[in-house]
Amino acid sequence: MDFNLLTEKIEKHFEEGLPFVVYSLPNQKIVSALLQKNPELSTISELTDNGFVLAPFEYNDSAYFIPENDSEIVSAELSENTIELTPVPVAENASERKTYLEKVQKTIDNIKRRRATKIVISRPKDFPLSNFSLKQLLERLFGAYPLAFRYIWYHPQTGMWCGATPETLVRVETDSFKTMALAGTQSFCNSEKVSWGPKELDEQQMVTDSITNSLQRVTSVLKVSNPYTYRAGSLLHLRTDITGILKRGKATLTKIAAALHPTPAVCGSPQKFAKEFILQNEGYNREFYTGFLGPVNENGASASLMVNLRCMKIENNTARIFVGGGITIGSQPADEWQETQNKMQTMLQVLAPML
Repeated sequence: MDFNLLTEKIEKHFEEGLPFVVYSLPNQKIVSALLQKNPELSTISELTDNGFVLAPFEYNDSAYFIPENDSEIVSAELSENTIELTPVPVAENASERKTYLEKVQKTIDNIKRRRATKIVISRPKDFPLSNFSLKQLLERLFGAYPLAFRYIWYHPQTGMWCGATPETLVRVETDSFKTMALAGTQSFCNSEKVSWGPKELDEQQMVTDSITNSLQRVTSVLKVSNPYTYRAGSLLHLRTDITGILKRGKATLTKIAAALHPTPAVCGSPQKFAKEFILQNEGYNREFYTGFLGPVNENGASASLMVNLRCMKIENNTARIFVGGGITIGSQPADEWQETQNKMQTMLQVLAPML
């Protein structure tokens, strides 16, 4: 199907208030969509049905789901043309900055007391939309960030969520799996040589160790690459690839997702303390930000589950963009604030004509 026809079909579906999800896997030109035929809100506890899953940060073995067997399945190929994105100026709000700096400092103080080695602190920022267009959102989101997993999810009971995430929770194909450790952030500059400081390198190793430890009980083979610089749009990250073979009969997709989520990249380490600290101190509900999402195929034997980063929620002509960063003992509050300002650009540049 032509991408313009797919866009028209999704627009009509949206106008009728029916749930849908449209997505494209990293490095792929195919855009796939599930157009649910009824307005029901489905949930799933065992990831063994074909469809698309959307799980919140506070995942307790239940996630929202658009089932394949209740949906029309359509796809289209993207054209070679890519959308040119330019930075969108963001005015600094003194009150928001002060509040975030105080939260980061409180987090550092707790880490210094050896209660944790890393805690991820995030914040939302709302942007009013003057002329929201689903057609334009589809064209701009899927015409940009070819290396990321891009998606738009809509359900009347959840609102619209969309994003371009660089981070894989886990990809499963029969008995083999792929995941990654992603940490450290800096802006991409064409000519500048990339270097990483001790803070970023330590954070990356921390994330890698935590993920490999979580996977020990469900894998028979585990391979870990050396960390390398990975570009995601206008940002650079440190990335380590982790691959392996699952223990036959013992490792279901549900068990792997539960073992990995929430990763240290979105929560912290140790996980229990970091999660409790986030829930008590962030001051807002993350909802699906830093949860996970993606298509489940072959009754769970094949899946691409992604961490929901670089995302936003669009509701009532307002886009709420979510950004955060990993806080460690070497963190500087002012630097962490700037990192969140930079991370907003991924979604802001998609929204530019609608602001």
